[in-house]
Amino acid sequence: MDTVDKLRVLGAGAEFDKCSSSPTLNKVKKATGLRPLLGPWVYPAALPDGGCMNLLKILYGNICIHDCGYCAFSRSTRAKRVKFSPEEFAKLFMELYREGYVEGLFLSSSVCGDSDSTMNEMIEAVRILREKYGFSGYVHLKVLPGASYSVVREAATLADRLSVNLEAPSSVRLQELSSTKSFNVDLLRRLKWISGLKRKGLLPSGHTTQFVVGGGEESDLEILKTVNWLYRELRLNRAYYSAFTPIRGTRFESKPRTPKVRERRLYQADWLLRDYGFKLGEIVFSEEGNLPLDVDPKLAFALSNPHLYPVDVNEASYEELLRVPGIGPKLARRIINLREVEGKIKDAKALAELGVPLKRTLPFIAILGKKQLQLSSQ
Repeated sequence: MDTVDKLRVLGAGAEFDKCSSSPTLNKVKKATGLRPLLGPWVYPAALPDGGCMNLLKILYGNICIHDCGYCAFSRSTRAKRVKFSPEEFAKLFMELYREGYVEGLFLSSSVCGDSDSTMNEMIEAVRILREKYGFSGYVHLKVLPGASYSVVREAATLADRLSVNLEAPSSVRLQELSSTKSFNVDLLRRLKWISGLKRKGLLPSGHTTQFVVGGGEESDLEILKTVNWLYRELRLNRAYYSAFTPIRGTRFESKPRTPKVRERRLYQADWLLRDYGFKLGEIVFSEEGNLPLDVDPKLAFALSNPHLYPVDVNEASYEELLRVPGIGPKLARRIINLREVEGKIKDAKALAELGVPLKRTLPFIAILGKKQLQLSSQ
């Protein structure tokens, strides 16, 4: 199989691996002398500043020893099995990079034989990029289950970001997905190692993880308990959530698809924990431990705590403004800045000019001591 065919197979195979938020605008070039090399593997990743970076998002190989029931490349499936060599992969990436189609790399892989040998090949490919071709851009490497500390440390010297896919929130839930991985030994231990390496000054873009949502019988509360611990104890940069999608030929092909809205609610609750100062105990769950699907988590909190509202936009602290539905960190700072300039916010029009979504926000705020809208008026 030639390199372009491998690109098609292994690029498509990285579909379910999350490496960043994806913006709505895809800035991939359309005019092309390399049209056969373009596809979903050129991935427009959103940057924290609102910009976008095109990544080559791809598997190094899909020959796997594990039996994950949700995965198209589980050892029991009939997938076409292929793998790059380090030099072959480096040449492919540099061709795309020099033509301006990609600016960075997200490289994952199945475990092809054993974790260390596969990771050593991935690391060698990145080393060739760095040392032979002089590539100094962004590299995100996936750490494979069971990789040794020396290999993880070596990866941390070459990559900007490392990640380990926990897939499930606990040992019990991981057993529902795979019989060949240990949650504590193969996965969580690697995240702890990476956290330590980050504290030593490596990995400028930090470390992340990912969960398969609905692959097992886990609740949203179970997932967020684990995520909250990871943020607090391991200083995890981001958790990503991937709604389970059944794939023909896998053990889980008959399982129902997880609604995308559940994935979205987990991201929204995650933002509350990570960026809005919420405590896990303030998130509203059903008796079964799941987030409501009909309203977002911040609105659910507001509706469950009417005694905290209305919040007066002229008196509220930054933290109090973040508790108002429709107001995030940027809008909260804009409101505070406007107060400093104008002295007082006099009406809803001034908020609308800042970008505040009044339909969502008005029932929960007061201006100059006057409540703006009753919930029943929406």
